[in-house]
Amino acid sequence: NRILGLPIFVGIIALVYFLAMYDGPLGTSPGAWATGWLNDFIGEEIIPGVEQWCIENGVNEALTGLLCEGILSGVGAVIGFLPQLVVLFIGLVILEEVGYMARVAFVMDRVFRYFNLSGKSFIPLLVSTGCGVPGVMSTRTIESESDRRITAMTCTFMPCGAKLPVISAIAGALAGSVWVAVFAYVMGIVLVIISGIIIKKFKGMAGKPSPFIMELPPYHAPGLYSSAKTVFDRSWAFVKKAATIILLAMVLVWFLRTFDWSLQMVEDMDESILATIGGILSYIFIPLGWGDNWELPAASITGLIAKEDLIGTLEQLITTDSMPDISDALVSMAQSTAGTAAGAMILSFFTFNMFCAPCFAAIGAIHRELGTWKATGFAFAYQCILAYFVSTIVYVIYAAMIGGLSDVAWYSYLFAVLGFMIIAYFLVAKDPLKPFCKYKEKTTA
Repeated sequence: NRILGLPIFVGIIALVYFLAMYDGPLGTSPGAWATGWLNDFIGEEIIPGVEQWCIENGVNEALTGLLCEGILSGVGAVIGFLPQLVVLFIGLVILEEVGYMARVAFVMDRVFRYFNLSGKSFIPLLVSTGCGVPGVMSTRTIESESDRRITAMTCTFMPCGAKLPVISAIAGALAGSVWVAVFAYVMGIVLVIISGIIIKKFKGMAGKPSPFIMELPPYHAPGLYSSAKTVFDRSWAFVKKAATIILLAMVLVWFLRTFDWSLQMVEDMDESILATIGGILSYIFIPLGWGDNWELPAASITGLIAKEDLIGTLEQLITTDSMPDISDALVSMAQSTAGTAAGAMILSFFTFNMFCAPCFAAIGAIHRELGTWKATGFAFAYQCILAYFVSTIVYVIYAAMIGGLSDVAWYSYLFAVLGFMIIAYFLVAKDPLKPFCKYKEKTTA
């Protein structure tokens, strides 16, 4: 439907996420209930049990800390979101199986073509909702070279499976709001469109969009076996990632937060190696409302290894025995830092980590598609800079919506206005780089 197609899509996505993660006045969704139970089991049964066993058997203190506070706590925080992911995968797979997602691509072609983009770019966006790596690789089906390169640079703006635990944690911090998930999807599409308009103005990226021809499959009931297999494969891939990449990252985070530069164990994490690194980076993110909390930029950096690492890192850095839930700990930190703008600070942190550069695996895929490290570096820098300015704008706007402007610093206003002006300039100007380039007039002999 030309008019209702997009609103229906937003409503369906909201319903899927409602079933996966809602926990509020209307009750608790199946995904949220199962995740809560699994997190309680890991945090109240497995970790204390292992810690008690280590104490009784005289295991070294450092090794006990690594096992309980590093591996089990960090990886367990990620695995704890598995039930929500399974419910979410079931919903998305059903939409794919019945033929609905193909129609969404057809509807989005009208929107994309209005902005001089190809509807074919939406297929990689859909693939990227599962994983950014195959999403980037699927851009090879786009005939137009400019559209293909632009899509490869921007398709990771879409929330992938690795970002779903982040969405769930932030939704919990914002009172279980399903709108957080809808915001992530809608903002992802908006940033793809904005980026397409901007990047097409750069040299070598201009060109007309290629025609979009696709055979729409008839609506049909989803196959039980194929749907179950797809859900299992995606869930198992998540578990394997938690047992490998995330495990290694959590060991690294534990080491950096436990030792100082002289490799001595510290009692206070603020004296650790990670605190030093995060403290330096925290100055960059102050305009985003993060304050001097070194834990947030440190978690964002580990998110470049794998987005799930962000949750595992926060589990190690901000949770306590009295406040073991990541969402509650994040709210407490935000309230002490941003006051009435606490919700805006959380949403700013969420926005940056949703839309900044993807994980290293996806960056590698982008490099393979673009062909040069120069182009890859441009894509990396562009995504991070855009996410930075968008996060600042979101911080100020949402602070105004929740009545927290009194706790927003003047430099946040400045960066928000500056970011808005820069984005608007690149969108409106026909040749935005012309004033910054020196042109030499051709002379004739």
